[in-house]
Order: sequence, then C-alpha cells, then structure tokens
Amino acid sequence: MTASSEPAPGADASTRAGRTRSGTAAKTSTAAALALVFGVAALFSVLTAILAWIGVVLAIVGVVLGIVGLKMAARPGVTGRGVAIGGLVLSVIALLLGLALGAGISTFLNNEGAVDRLQQQVDDLRDRLDN
Repeated sequence: MTASSEPAPGADASTRAGRTRSGTAAKTSTAAALALVFGVAALFSVLTAILAWIGVVLAIVGVVLGIVGLKMAARPGVTGRGVAIGGLVLSVIALLLGLALGAGISTFLNNEGAVDRLQQQVDDLRDRLDN
C-alpha cells in the first residue's frame, strides 16, 4: 500500500468509504438531511423579508430536525452528523434574522412619527398617480 491509500490510524478503510464495520452501507440520517433542507429554505424565506414569518416557522422545524439528526447520527450505521450540524446552523441563523426583522418591524410600527411619515409618502404617491 502506498502512503496515500493507507487508512488513517484507528479508522477502518471500509468505514471511511461509507460502510459500517459489518460491511453494510451506512445510511445518512433522514432527519439530518431534512434539517439542511429546512435550514436553507428558512434562510431564503427570511432574506426575502416578505416571507420572514414562514422562514421563522421553517427555522424552528429545522432546529428540531437538526437536534434529532445529531442524535440519530450517533447511532451505529447512521451518518449525517455534518449535514445535521449544517442544517442546525442555517436554521439558527434564519431564526435569529427572522426574530431581529420582526423586532425591527414592530419597533418601527410602534413609532407613530415613522408611521405618519410612511402614510404621508403613500398619500403623496397616490396623488401623483391620480394626476
């Protein structure tokens, strides 16, 4: 064997290739894969700002699935720890951005001066369209 094809110390060559020690193929945790999908969808939804509330819901689901995926990846014959961590990180980022956006919008709407300025701009635009 050459140095590049030798297995790492403590790791069997078949376990590195996605197989368990018994020779069966390791399976990626479904919860981990779904956590990544929900994390990406949540982040895109939050970044659109219009769909931020949907993004927050997707992020909560993604966090739960990420935690379940981490627990499932600890089982023998199941992989997907990195996928679960990625989904969990994306979901947490989306959740924090969504909550910050919601806090900013609610702060803006509770400021009567800002709402009055916004209403004045809308009225000005309506007047321009009527002319």
